[in-house]
Amino acid sequence: MRLEDFLPQDCVISALKARKKREVLDEMVKNISDKINNINREIVIEVLLDREKLGSTGIGYGVAIPHARVKGLDCIVVSFGRSMEGIDFQSMDNKPAHLFFLIVAPEDSTNVHIKVLARISQLLKDANFRNKLMGASSSEELFRIIIKNDRKHQT
Repeated sequence: MRLEDFLPQDCVISALKARKKREVLDEMVKNISDKINNINREIVIEVLLDREKLGSTGIGYGVAIPHARVKGLDCIVVSFGRSMEGIDFQSMDNKPAHLFFLIVAPEDSTNVHIKVLARISQLLKDANFRNKLMGASSSEELFRIIIKNDRKHQT
């Protein structure tokens, strides 16, 4: 499994405009829905917010991985966004999140959804990787860093 199979290069946002949790989800889902036809943005955002009520997907170290399974979706899509200012995502360490991986998956894709989530989590454990993402100058560079690190950790 490779992240590049789920993360289109044009789903990488180098400078999120959002300042609040809901705005981050709105912006990232809009970015995905501009590229994938059968996504109902409002339903996806509602499902993501319902998931957040179970516990924040802000895992700490400046990282959040909002994710949800959505009825009617036919493929897994990953989006990446970065906020240099940081956004309060009610993270476990009470610090703002800067790096966001959004995962939306079909309702019946539990196995692959969990594998994608685990892969992203594994990559983000590396402080050097997180620092490279924060230091990147463009969406293209962010994409290259993500794909290069993912390939380096292929098993």
